[in-house]
Amino acid sequence: MSGQPRTKHSGLTHSKITHSDDYVEYCRETARRARTLHDLALRGRDKQKATREIHERIIKSVGLGVTDELIDIGCGDGTLLRMAESLGARSATGLLATEEEVKLLRKFGLQVKQGFTDKLPIADKSASVVVCNNVLLVVSRGKIPASLSEIYRIAKPGARIFLGEIPFVPNRPVDPRFESRRETLAYLHRTYGLRTWFGMLRRMAYWTATGKPPIILDGTGISFYATTEEFIALAETAGLQLVRYWQHEDPNTRNNYLFRKPD
Repeated sequence: MSGQPRTKHSGLTHSKITHSDDYVEYCRETARRARTLHDLALRGRDKQKATREIHERIIKSVGLGVTDELIDIGCGDGTLLRMAESLGARSATGLLATEEEVKLLRKFGLQVKQGFTDKLPIADKSASVVVCNNVLLVVSRGKIPASLSEIYRIAKPGARIFLGEIPFVPNRPVDPRFESRRETLAYLHRTYGLRTWFGMLRRMAYWTATGKPPIILDGTGISFYATTEEFIALAETAGLQLVRYWQHEDPNTRNNYLFRKPD
């Protein structure tokens, strides 16, 4: 029989759901629910190979070497930090939005701090390589100038700066938001299949058992996008010098940029 799977726990599907675009809370909840460290990469559990390939290309783009001091803003699951250590980089420090994420990565011996792009907990002129990939797109437009100025501040003269996955078009339409748990489950099953449906049902059971409010965190939506010319102008205003840019492969609606801090 087709349609939404049946469940004996029909009471789980009645109370209303609210939605939140709070990215920090999304990251905090992801860390709390993480089954593997790669969950922090926010790319999906089947994308570990893709995550590594992306960072391999970043390493090649910035020419990361043994004399470098790397700062990875929004370091996800720490893939780039581990790769930098394997290459023998002088130091590799990552930044994440929440202490919950930081705690997980520190268990693996990685150097990680909590911080936000517009107020980095890093000393002036301390990085020869700065990477900020797939991060600025979730920063509000009003905080982008301060974020770029902070990147300039922590970079050493001559530093290479990789700013990746900057959308140049608005976000594609997001999934519809339903207040009803039943409608939410039906949509997820119809659109994404049984595994996603069951995952949401488990979350609903958790909300019911703990008395926690039923909130779906939709924190990965794009907050910032800019045309190529606009983003280059913003970066140059912050003091950065463009080296080159190129279109990201997947999704192909984003650009990668390599800048340097003038000597």
